[in-house]
Amino acid sequence: MGMEIDFWTGYIDLSKRRVSPEDIVKCEERYNKSKMVHSIMVHLAEKTKLDIESLYEAIAWPLNKRYGHAIDAFKLSITSVALSKVGPHALTLRRNPEVWNDITFPNEVAKEELKSYIGKRLTPQPTKIRADIEVTCFGYEGIDAVKTALRTAEAHSTEDTQVKVKLVSPPLYVLTCSTLDKNVGITCLGEAIVDVRKSIEGAGGNLTVKMEPKAVTESDDAELQALMEKRERENAEVSGDESMSDSDENIPETI
Repeated sequence: MGMEIDFWTGYIDLSKRRVSPEDIVKCEERYNKSKMVHSIMVHLAEKTKLDIESLYEAIAWPLNKRYGHAIDAFKLSITSVALSKVGPHALTLRRNPEVWNDITFPNEVAKEELKSYIGKRLTPQPTKIRADIEVTCFGYEGIDAVKTALRTAEAHSTEDTQVKVKLVSPPLYVLTCSTLDKNVGITCLGEAIVDVRKSIEGAGGNLTVKMEPKAVTESDDAELQALMEKRERENAEVSGDESMSDSDENIPETI
């Protein structure tokens, strides 16, 4: 917020303390967006040997006027939209080329370089969601009831979110999915757990959630892999493992 202007030096006295928290967030968001746009413009200028100000005048500033900010336009241009649906899963997708309709590029090289670079730089990366559960059934159906229950989790898979079930070591299983929207993935696994519990309890079994659905990192995956290897070594050391019962011999590693 501007406080006063020094008449002699021309300096402006500013105070961040008097700016409202809402305005601070908005200004910081716009600053970060502008910084990203500038880095893209610098890259484009270096690759095409064009003046950066001319690139701003031809590309960034017109997009600012039309979309509020150039970075929002860049992201929109690489967002896929469904044109048609053929069958239960197949989708025909396209990008949003209309973003560039009113833009006059200096040349075709600059146009293709910009599209290629923002496609690599701004394409969102999927988030991995994981939940750990223990599923047991000591009733008549036994392992068949467990396998049936776990398959209800995979039934929650969609075109964008594939739910997978992996065995760590009985009775511990992990449910995973990768999605661009973290909240959608968490909700999907939460609903899958509800259906697994309903199925296994209907067969006289039980489900215990060891870790609620959450976004995981490579470090979490490394810990899980280490746990799986540890359980595998422990199972190998148990005597009598070679003589598996008929009910156990068809249990796959991944349900």
